[in-house]
Amino acid sequence: MNKFFLSALLLFPSLLFAQKKDELVVISTQYGEMSFVLYDQTPKHKANFLKLVKEKFYDDLLFHRVIKDFMIQGGDPKSKNAPAGQMLGMGGLDYKVDAEFLPNLFHKKGVLAAARDNNPQKASSSCQFYIVQGRVFSDDELNALSQRTGVNYPEEHRSIYKTKGGTPHLDQNYTVYGEMLSGMDVLDKIAAEATDGNNRPLQDMKMKVKVITMKRKDITKKYGYQYPAIEKTKKNKKSK
Repeated sequence: MNKFFLSALLLFPSLLFAQKKDELVVISTQYGEMSFVLYDQTPKHKANFLKLVKEKFYDDLLFHRVIKDFMIQGGDPKSKNAPAGQMLGMGGLDYKVDAEFLPNLFHKKGVLAAARDNNPQKASSSCQFYIVQGRVFSDDELNALSQRTGVNYPEEHRSIYKTKGGTPHLDQNYTVYGEMLSGMDVLDKIAAEATDGNNRPLQDMKMKVKVITMKRKDITKKYGYQYPAIEKTKKNKKSK
């Protein structure tokens, strides 16, 4: 790197952001593709999910639990080639991922989140995930949920829950670690599938999952996703 370019990066850190790349996750189904960005704010979940995708762990697994106006769930390794009617959802790998709850990451429609069992630490499943469909909520419903769960829903979150929808009762209980960039129609089609008594679709909903790498500026341009502002270093703060 020449001295001129290095100086330019120091003076204009946005140039560094423009050069930085990110890895998107694309889930392919019989209804089409869903693309996701994974949050830098949840590094353990991001690293774990990308690792499994690159190992092709998810290929040919099922969305084994589908509940309309709630979510679609997949990632159980036992779902591969599972016979029709078999109850699924108990499979996993021999570890959990530490919970990464952040107040600005919430269950709006289209987010990617980690399933879990009832462990007291609320640590996430090693591999099972869900994608929120949810529904639209009223102010009265959000107020009632806030009293019941103890979660304060900020106005920004309320606005989305009242227009685009989501599952607010899950906030701060399950780790949200990504959001959909495209493919909301695919989510809605899968969520509308007929299911059995265990919420397993009567028609197998298989997935294939891959990673694509793009410059962050191109992700913003193509999908409109805005990355969080680059935090200033303590040194820069002290120099003011």
